[in-house]
Amino acid sequence: MALQETLDLLEGQYGHQSLPRIRDPWQMILWENVAYMANDERREEGFRALQKRVGTRPEQVLSAAEDVLLDVTSHGIVSETFAAKLRLCAKICLQAFAGDVRQILKWPLPKAKKALQKFPGIGEPGAEKILLFTGAYPILALESNGLRVLVRLGHGEEKKNYAGTYRSVQAAVADELKEDNAWLIQAHQLLRRHGQELCHRTEPQCSNCPLASGCCYFQAGKPGRC
Repeated sequence: MALQETLDLLEGQYGHQSLPRIRDPWQMILWENVAYMANDERREEGFRALQKRVGTRPEQVLSAAEDVLLDVTSHGIVSETFAAKLRLCAKICLQAFAGDVRQILKWPLPKAKKALQKFPGIGEPGAEKILLFTGAYPILALESNGLRVLVRLGHGEEKKNYAGTYRSVQAAVADELKEDNAWLIQAHQLLRRHGQELCHRTEPQCSNCPLASGCCYFQAGKPGRC
């Protein structure tokens, strides 16, 4: 199934997706580290608590009381680890980027991705997501839900590690992409939502899926096989 056809069907299912609320690179880094294994609602609660009780400037995060940071990160699991990660993010921001992460957005793509990956919780997919959502580079950034959807549709191959699968899928759909940030963000959002709501990692709801007729996962009847 062609990527545009997939996106059209998903938009018919879920409607046009709104833009992400947080599109500042530093705040996106904090968002990724404010809670672990938390759904969107819990992560939002944690981030709002950070804004209200600590502030989001790196100086504020670095000087925050330990009990306050622990309470903020308690919206996910292993709060002690993620309180420490928030402090580490602030330290890297101040020491490596003089407190201004936005400068990275003007750098060449390989350098920008490498710089963003200095922060905990930001791998290559996360770095690409930041560069896409901020409008710096038109990249099809995928998170785990969207990646799973495209693999099951037959785009790319599931490799031994996540990074290999990610690159395989990106290569498979490269010729179908538009160099348009709004289009790419919409693709990211639609694929992510479909993975969250129907195309689950286990027990996907294929009988309710608008993509089933063109999905090799469904046609083969074998999870992870096309």
